[in-house]
Amino acid sequence: MTPEQLRMARNALRLGVRELAELAGISFTTVSRFETGKGGLQHSSAEAIRKALEAQGIQFLDTGETALGAGVALKVQGENT
Repeated sequence: MTPEQLRMARNALRLGVRELAELAGISFTTVSRFETGKGGLQHSSAEAIRKALEAQGIQFLDTGETALGAGVALKVQGENT
């Protein structure tokens, strides 16, 4: 999960940083620092966030994967397709 994916997912669900942190059982500063690029995530925190968001209906995509429904995706800078 990238900071951009996290921001997009949280915004799609209209969740505040504190709300997501509560759902994931981690501190809101952990979420905030990762989203703003000021810190990384421990594997356990990343998994907790991912599970919390997926439980709310978010689908994370890796490069080349397609969504199961309507959504948005980030295009890599410099791509023409």
